[in-house]
Amino acid sequence: MRKILLSFVSLLIVLSLFGCHGSRGSAAFEIPEDFDETRSYEITFWAKNDTNINQVNVYKKAISDFEDIYPNIRVSLKLYTDYSRIYNDVITNISTNTTPNVCITYPDHIATYLTGNNTVVCLNDLLEDEKYGLGGSEVRFDAPKKDEVVKEFLQEGMIAGDYYALPFMRSSEALYVNKTYVEKLGYELEDIISWDKIFEISEAALAKDGDDNYLVNGQKVMIPFIYKSTDNMMISMLKQLGAPYSDDEGNILIFNDMTRDILYEIAGHARSQAFSTFKISSYPANFLNAGQCIFAIDSTAGATWMGSKAPLLDIPEDQLVDFETIVMPIPQYDENNLQMISQGPSLCIFNKADPQEVLASWLFAQYLISNDVQIAYSKTEGYVPVTYKAQSDPVYQDYLNADYDEKEHYQVKIEASKLLIDHISDTFVTSVFNGSASLRDAAGSLIENTCKSARRGESIDDAFFDALYEKVTSLYHLDQSSAVSADRDLGPLPVTSKALLSVLAFAWICIAFYYFRSIRKDSR
Repeated sequence: MRKILLSFVSLLIVLSLFGCHGSRGSAAFEIPEDFDETRSYEITFWAKNDTNINQVNVYKKAISDFEDIYPNIRVSLKLYTDYSRIYNDVITNISTNTTPNVCITYPDHIATYLTGNNTVVCLNDLLEDEKYGLGGSEVRFDAPKKDEVVKEFLQEGMIAGDYYALPFMRSSEALYVNKTYVEKLGYELEDIISWDKIFEISEAALAKDGDDNYLVNGQKVMIPFIYKSTDNMMISMLKQLGAPYSDDEGNILIFNDMTRDILYEIAGHARSQAFSTFKISSYPANFLNAGQCIFAIDSTAGATWMGSKAPLLDIPEDQLVDFETIVMPIPQYDENNLQMISQGPSLCIFNKADPQEVLASWLFAQYLISNDVQIAYSKTEGYVPVTYKAQSDPVYQDYLNADYDEKEHYQVKIEASKLLIDHISDTFVTSVFNGSASLRDAAGSLIENTCKSARRGESIDDAFFDALYEKVTSLYHLDQSSAVSADRDLGPLPVTSKALLSVLAFAWICIAFYYFRSIRKDSR
């Protein structure tokens, strides 16, 4: 009987190991008393760039300068062109405990990484540690202190009340306008444009002459209004209307009547082809710069691609049309209550068995928000530094206030940066939870599917939206999300869990049998 029990205990331990996944169950990181500089460290940094060699050069210089400061830390850079690829690779590597040390990502993605316990380092203590925290006494470079990080940007890295992300760069969305064509159509623009007005002007731009050319540009092609990110579009419209999207507990609330009203309006303008999206038509900047679009909504970080004199172009120069470009806040439902989404990459640090290695990673992440790196990176596109320290630096102020040129001080890029700086207090973010990334994708899918069906001439009615809601819920597994409701159906237990429970039950039966058998033997 003892041998049988020993066998079951061994099996129990084996099943417990199979039940673990990657770093789940790892010990939480604790800050070492001192950083051991007698050792050498190799850390990996996964970063994203928009095929912009200037950004790559900023990363490389930052690594080189950091390694000069800390010769015992070597940083290996791996570049990606898409955040979703970083996300997918991290998810894959969690299972083998081979995550990078530092990663550029989004809080929505971090919420999923956190399904592995202690996979991502909680930054609460690191932010304020006297020796190695932000601007700490033992940090060898001029790092910003916690109160020198823009508070709105820092709070975006909070998940369930704890800090898990450090902001790296910030952007919002901007409305890039061909002012020349707007005035040609007989309209004048206010400082803030309403959704009604932008759709009105877009419909007016569809007028044609007898040769089937659009009157406003004399071409065969005109898509008056193109939105790059339809997930941001839906989220922003709901926020401006005070309509539900999700809450802090992670409940999914997007499938409501206000969402349906928004989609009805979008469907009408998609049917007339006054409105389109990036996924349907392609990059807004390409149409804007060719005089085939009047209103293009894209990230402020994408400002270097916008306008006929843009330093970055994706179309041949002979297709460019000369026009005046202006930068405005995205359309609003209430011009007295601006709502602009805050977006942009953040930094997270992955937990490792060696606390010293984690501390080395934290020092590098902290260096990435120092003035030199922040200002250099912000100059590459329309990003804004995440610290008050960098924003007030004379070097950055000179950059913002220099005479316009067609490269580093491109007018549209500078105006996009100033737009965000002037409206930081008007920005918002959505709740972050395990499943919030899928919900964001679903929000964009609602608009994309509605536009495609409207353009095909399909009937857009309540039955259509009932079916669309059901389809999107299933496609993005929103009915299985941990955030749908507190009394959700979790589905069947995994096989390993069933086996583990079975072994536990059988082990207790054997123990009970052995116990009563011993009592009976003693009584005899």
